[in-house]
Amino acid sequence: MPHWTASLEVRPILPEERDLWRMLMATHHYLGFRGLVGESLSYVACVEGEWVALLGWAAAAWMSRPRDQWIGWTRAQQWARLKFVVNNARFLILPEVHVPNLASKILALNTRRLRSDWEAVYGHPVVLAETFVDPARFAGTSYRAAGWHYLGDTRGFARHHKRYVPHGHPKQLWVRPLGPESPEVLRAPFLSAALMGGALTRLDFNALNWTGPDGLRDRLAPLTDPRHRRGIRHRIDQVLVLALAAVVAGQRNYIAISDWIHDLGPEARRLFGCPRWGDTYKVPSEPTIRRVLQQVDANEVDAILNGWLDDESRRLGDAIAVDGKSLRGSGHGARSRPVHLLAGFVHRTGHVIGQVDVDQKTNEIPKLRDLLDPLDIAGHIVTTDALHTQRDTARYLVKDKQAHYVMEVKGNQATLEAAIAAVGREDFSPSSQDRRPGSRPDRNPHRVHHDRAE
Repeated sequence: MPHWTASLEVRPILPEERDLWRMLMATHHYLGFRGLVGESLSYVACVEGEWVALLGWAAAAWMSRPRDQWIGWTRAQQWARLKFVVNNARFLILPEVHVPNLASKILALNTRRLRSDWEAVYGHPVVLAETFVDPARFAGTSYRAAGWHYLGDTRGFARHHKRYVPHGHPKQLWVRPLGPESPEVLRAPFLSAALMGGALTRLDFNALNWTGPDGLRDRLAPLTDPRHRRGIRHRIDQVLVLALAAVVAGQRNYIAISDWIHDLGPEARRLFGCPRWGDTYKVPSEPTIRRVLQQVDANEVDAILNGWLDDESRRLGDAIAVDGKSLRGSGHGARSRPVHLLAGFVHRTGHVIGQVDVDQKTNEIPKLRDLLDPLDIAGHIVTTDALHTQRDTARYLVKDKQAHYVMEVKGNQATLEAAIAAVGREDFSPSSQDRRPGSRPDRNPHRVHHDRAE
């Protein structure tokens, strides 16, 4: 066999390879093979095209006490988020292959790409891998060498026809986080936006200051409650913080807002400061939410929400994008040219923090200062398109606004574009290069990253 360290590849199997993969797994794996449960992916490890190992990933175990205690999630969170855990149900080194350290290397290569592969196929990532090792046959050495963690032994039960029956063979449980946020993201009160697979909001609700000091509820508390004092069960700031959270999450009518609020789990309700009555945290009814939203001063609430979002964006270190757009249909009548606005908006939330009209006598370049002058963007990264890749703009951002910038370079800066294209990775010092195994350079070599003007 050729030197495997240089040519080892782990990849998903092709459709035409499925029958061979299943036959080899059924023939040579000590458990045999009848299929993978739930969402699943099958991989093959190759050395110069020759198969050396097979791996199968499937849905996680329905219940596992060591895993569930280690994650620390509630039973409701477990049911809802189990799809973000994946089980290494089969791992087979083919019988004729005998290479030291091969198993741990294959596991490391597979887990490195597993998250992105899963998201590409199923529309959501996985953040934790698990596997069960039979101690009567294996010691788990390969998993340990590949960065997996031993959590403990199972009780020796298996699920059979919706019941758990003892089989008398406890297994070792090993886990491998597939991202820096695991397992915290699995037990967080709100599902992280990174796991939602194209959801309307990109906000991480767990990181936002909803009810802490100077949080959104504190800012809503001074509002005058328009309702009659008799019979009020939920304070106006309590109703509004829940309703606004639902709106930020993408809900756009009273029923959707109410459904989103009522679907909140106990930990999320506690985080929002909902009153506890007995063993449950109570939330307002749909008629209560409707009355409050219809009677409250909408402009005042909107100002509070936008101010809070701006402060949260600064606290979380969000980047600010600057972009210009023409308003469709605004060029009719006395105005021959459509209204063109230059706007600044926050990358994470997408909400606009300022905009200026670019009239017919000028263009976007000088208007960028008018847009950013009143904004406190010190320490933030400002991203622009190629039109704003100008020395004066870079100097303004760094020296006048104490900000950083990322600018795209195209043909309007031909000399700079050619200079960037001529730069290779070998021109950078070793300390500035990403030396992680398998790392790749920026896919767009014509993007300039600077935190100071030259």
